Amino acid sequence: MTGKTVPTTKKTLADFPISQRWKPCDPDVIQLYAFPTPNGVKASIMLEETGLPYDPHTVLLTETTTPEFLSLNPNNKIPAIIDPHGPDGEAFGLWESGAILIYLAEKTGRFLPQDPARRYETIQWLMFQMGGIGPLFGQYGYFAVMSGKEIEDPRPRERYRKEAVRLLNVLEGRLKDRSFIMGDEYTIADIATFPWIRTAKIRYEAEEAFEMHKVPSVMAWLDRCLARPPVQRGLVQPPRE
Repeated sequence: MTGKTVPTTKKTLADFPISQRWKPCDPDVIQLYAFPTPNGVKASIMLEETGLPYDPHTVLLTETTTPEFLSLNPNNKIPAIIDPHGPDGEAFGLWESGAILIYLAEKTGRFLPQDPARRYETIQWLMFQMGGIGPLFGQYGYFAVMSGKEIEDPRPRERYRKEAVRLLNVLEGRLKDRSFIMGDEYTIADIATFPWIRTAKIRYEAEEAFEMHKVPSVMAWLDRCLARPPVQRGLVQPPRE
């Protein structure tokens, strides 16, 4: 036996079935599959902030259960990405907005501190959004604005409203005397969180319900984040239509 090494073929974008339904404009750049929801724009804002080139593909929420989308994300949620130049040079698919933020931060060396303590503190606040602000705000939106508003029982809506107020006060305490969640440094913790505050204010019209007048530091921080040009570009990607 000569012990010959059999060459292996690296995975490419073409190996992902989703690329057949949402065809790439440029197969050499990151492919973003999303819709401009609070979770969806986290990925597009991060891509704009880092300057990484990407193809934005509009995935309607009714399309997340198609076989092509499920082949990338079996959890049928946006956003998801494929990086044609992922680890080891192979095409790499990833879903869950928090995981995408960490991946892009590590890929570019931006928006996630290098110091171990600050790095984990940033991830802590990212998880605060992923496990708290996102799910709880979303449930309030369902019961107050979307189809759940037809439910006469006020208890579900009030439960999520009170929890939203509590979470905003936690964030207020963090942002007092800080420009951003990690101080002077804008990070993925900010990118993950402020789209949900914006949605509560604009989409849910929950300024009064969430007692936003009592969290001035949060509202000033929101304005600072929204003033960033990459944020303004990312908020409209992918296009709704």
